[in-house]
Amino acid sequence: MLLKRLLQRASKAANPNDQSAIEHLEEMRRRLIRTLIAFLVAMVAAFIYVEEIYRWLVRDMDEKLVLLGPSEVMWVYMIIAGVVALAVTLPVAAYQVWKFVQPALPDGAQRSALLLIPVISVLFIVGLVFGYFVLFPMVLQFMQRMAEGQFETMYTAQRYFTFMIHMTVPFGILFEMPAIVVFLTKLGVVNPLRLAKMRKAAYFLLCIVAVTITPPDIMSDLIVIVPLFLLYEISVSISKVVYRKQLQLSPASGGTS
Repeated sequence: MLLKRLLQRASKAANPNDQSAIEHLEEMRRRLIRTLIAFLVAMVAAFIYVEEIYRWLVRDMDEKLVLLGPSEVMWVYMIIAGVVALAVTLPVAAYQVWKFVQPALPDGAQRSALLLIPVISVLFIVGLVFGYFVLFPMVLQFMQRMAEGQFETMYTAQRYFTFMIHMTVPFGILFEMPAIVVFLTKLGVVNPLRLAKMRKAAYFLLCIVAVTITPPDIMSDLIVIVPLFLLYEISVSISKVVYRKQLQLSPASGGTS
């Protein structure tokens, strides 16, 4: 529906206020460049303090991490600065997306989408916190118990931080579910009835995600599955509220038009 509105807006060449398809592409390019510049600036700023961030991330390690090559330390610092820059740039990227699709949004959805921008940032950070403080230490301790008495453990910096990123960043994305559902409900793409019908399939997919990234024991699976299920149910509940408000406003808007 949103894509259809954008295409309709681009095709109305008779109206001088409407942009052509080429102008749309040019506008998209400008907004992508602004987002990229914001990411690079945030990454440079994060790189200035990357050593302090690194020391905080490895504060619980009994031994220093191992480097297998001279360039590996740069890779580790770049990946740390990149994740920090991603969290900082997310609201900028969301704002640029909002500005691009704003003319095609209904009046009621424009303000709601703008208010979702800080929510998106908060949810991403909450997901990172959950992955880092709950999932990552749980999986790491499980792996260490498996190797205890059988192997001499020695972690390389690259493997350690790759493992950490895999345990945290995906949850930052998964925790965006409520904000995405609210936005799609405002656009009429989804509604609580569809979400309720999709519940079994959604639960199945969330279970697959949880079982894939957690150790093979039921407690670890439950620790991850329960928050994901709660996120989905929260998304459905919020969608009901948004959808109910839309139904209440639609007769009023129909009467005034």
